[in-house]
Amino acid sequence: MNTEQLMTFMISPDSTVVEAMEHIDRNARGILFVVEGNKRLVGVVTDGDIRRWLIKSGDLNGHVGRFMNHSPRLIYRKDVRQAQQYMTRYSITALPVVSAKGCITDIIFKERGDDVEARATDGLRDIPVVIMAGGKGTRLYPYTKILPKPLIPIGDIPIMERIIDRFRAYGAHDFWVTVNYKKGMIKSYFAEAEHEYDIQYVEEDKPLGTAGSLCLIENEFDRPFIVTNCDILIDADYEDLYRYHVQSGNELTIVTALKNIVVPYGVIHSSENGAVMSMEEKPRLSYFVNTGMYILNPGLLDEIPKDTFFHMTDLSDALLKQGRKVGMYPISEDSFLDMGEFEEMHRMETKLNLKAE
Repeated sequence: MNTEQLMTFMISPDSTVVEAMEHIDRNARGILFVVEGNKRLVGVVTDGDIRRWLIKSGDLNGHVGRFMNHSPRLIYRKDVRQAQQYMTRYSITALPVVSAKGCITDIIFKERGDDVEARATDGLRDIPVVIMAGGKGTRLYPYTKILPKPLIPIGDIPIMERIIDRFRAYGAHDFWVTVNYKKGMIKSYFAEAEHEYDIQYVEEDKPLGTAGSLCLIENEFDRPFIVTNCDILIDADYEDLYRYHVQSGNELTIVTALKNIVVPYGVIHSSENGAVMSMEEKPRLSYFVNTGMYILNPGLLDEIPKDTFFHMTDLSDALLKQGRKVGMYPISEDSFLDMGEFEEMHRMETKLNLKAE
């Protein structure tokens, strides 16, 4: 590994959470090694550490040194031939190689296949998954004049089939799909496709928003269920997400993604009477945004009004006003892919390495 590549896996303990998430997006390995001075190893941070910190504190400006693991696994250069055996023994996927002075000289990774296949489990077996696929997809017109949004291909596979494949990697088998616009095309495609899972269709007679059609589901779910929009791909451990929802005691969990927005101007901070207090050049604002994936307790189906246009934000607002528990599961900016607009659709293809260079 050359020096430039090595640097994408290193971060200072004084770096912020936002900076750490950006580093992890760049290296696409979910891990950073915390160094001081001349690459001297002092800790390690994973995407899971960052998530736990954000759930606990919500502080995007917190320093990495406050939540890093101070006892990282490592191997000395003289022992590097034993690296793969060492990683297998301790179930780790990345191992820093250090000099006698404790400075990182290389990083060894455990070989992996496709990300989704590599972490395949059956942890979501018997967990219902609802895909909201009734919208017209007006932002993707004229594509959606011909095809319903769930069937627009990303590469050579429709977006909804890619979503299902990701859940299938975690053992999910039972899918409910809410349909309205061009519903016949959606049904025909999946009727003709070979698959080893069950799809039940929930038909809207009129648009009911991002949550309203849930009241049309006739089944009585006996456990928390997952809801996802039909135009997003979430790169996360779905089993860990579901486990977090159950263990946290949330009634509703919202999967959120970091979003960084750079204001392309100098921003003026003023006081009364137009007095300028300071000027900030092109500030960057960081927020968590709603990705369109949720986990709901089954009792929440009774909270959704029948035959009424009702968004998921209406449900979360109602729960919060009643003092009930709504939580978030944060992921990095690059772990959220949204096909809702042409630019984002092309970004999704690029991220999945489906576009010719």
